Amino acid sequence: MASRTLGLRGLLSVLCAVLAWTGGCSEDMERARPPNVIFILADDLGWADTGVYGSQFFETPHIDALAQRGMTFTNAYAAAAICSPTRASILTGLHPARIGITSAAGHLEREVLEKNLRSRAPEIQPALSANSLTRLRLDYFTLAEALGAAGYRTAHFGKWHLGREPYDALNQGFEIDLPHTPGPGPSGGYLGPWRFWPGAGAKGEHIEDRMATEAAEFIRQNSEWPFFLNYWCFSVHAPIQGKPDLVDKYRAKADPEMAQRNPIMGAMVESLDDAVGTLLSVIDEVGIADETIIVFFSDNGGMVHRLNAGVPVTSNAPLRSGKSSIYEGGVREPMIVAWPPLVDAGSRSDEIVQSIDFYPTLLELTGVPAREGQSFDGVSIVPALKGEPLERDAIFVHIPQYTPATLNRPSTSVRRGDWKLIRFFCDGPDQQDRHELYNLAEDIGETTDLAGQQPDIVSELSALIDRFLSDTDAVVPKPNPQYRPGADPFPNGPALRDDGPA
Repeated sequence: MASRTLGLRGLLSVLCAVLAWTGGCSEDMERARPPNVIFILADDLGWADTGVYGSQFFETPHIDALAQRGMTFTNAYAAAAICSPTRASILTGLHPARIGITSAAGHLEREVLEKNLRSRAPEIQPALSANSLTRLRLDYFTLAEALGAAGYRTAHFGKWHLGREPYDALNQGFEIDLPHTPGPGPSGGYLGPWRFWPGAGAKGEHIEDRMATEAAEFIRQNSEWPFFLNYWCFSVHAPIQGKPDLVDKYRAKADPEMAQRNPIMGAMVESLDDAVGTLLSVIDEVGIADETIIVFFSDNGGMVHRLNAGVPVTSNAPLRSGKSSIYEGGVREPMIVAWPPLVDAGSRSDEIVQSIDFYPTLLELTGVPAREGQSFDGVSIVPALKGEPLERDAIFVHIPQYTPATLNRPSTSVRRGDWKLIRFFCDGPDQQDRHELYNLAEDIGETTDLAGQQPDIVSELSALIDRFLSDTDAVVPKPNPQYRPGADPFPNGPALRDDGPA
């Protein structure tokens, strides 16, 4: 992580010294520099898992403080309900349906680079589902490559999950990648020593503490030059494990009457929050808070399908379901953006935004042009960051697989305004598509299906889904010719996993 010989401020100082003879240098010019970007992506953190979003159990003072520095979004969505697709959408600005990464497959050894539909399915499944790509192909010009080409130092810390070498972060625009692992989570556990980072990690050291320390050092060494720090947390993905002292702390405050009461998750969330605090402290320490855009987001909803001694890891209430589900609990995320020159401190936005929007937004904020011929599915949300209305028609989520953990069927959703339509492929009578319609302004928990009462809205939104699937060349589930009529695709109910004592 060697620093450049002459930082941007140094170059500007030399230029100003020359221009001073003619009075051509201003204080504004001395300060001029493209803003830094810190992108903090939590893993499996639910919409209600922080204090700023209403949690009464998890303690997140640093994330809450970040919200006070910037804008909190109430209608922010991941482009998928699972990690790899959302991560791909952030780095490309494209829908996972277009990319072809539609499941958490980035760690698999098998290299799949082309979209296709499975040729067979169990007889209890009415639809043939999609095979996901297992790599983010190298022909995409990633956000890291765009910023790196503009002179930014680029570094990735934490989870990747978009492919093994040569599809790793170092081949997708990042100069630094620690700990350089393709895995879906911290294999072997959060506490050192770590299997995925041979030779590193003192006994009992938490991976998030180490990652934040490494990231903070990168910031110190590059504070004179624009940088893009991609801090993609391991927390709070499985395995469910926390620092013993923090687990004891949350066990003492757990209330059996509260929906959120898992002490191990409490410890995990606090370690995540501590990492955010480390990054906030270092930008204050080196005096670049006003020159740094900070994004905080999560890749999908909270893990309602994992338990400890029968206690859910978390609750996404009032949202329905969680990770891997097309319902709101699987895709609506916590999101905070802070940048003092543009974003009002402590502000809030109800505009509908999605992870495909980050790439075009950050290009606009940094002044870095898109590559010639490059296009995005997302839109710049700069108007929303200014407190203005955001012009967009609709957002989409495409999950073309069965996910037993949350009983999710292959499906696509569209949200336009307050209305959300879900199409479940081949899930109706005679393997016809089935629809559910919700008014999220009146029913955020998606408890009352209005499809039968609002046929015109169903027809209108269904046409948008048709257009989306065609435009993205999505793999669309088809009827399974081996299906046994009347069979339940989830005969044993949700695939809940209990990770032992809480």
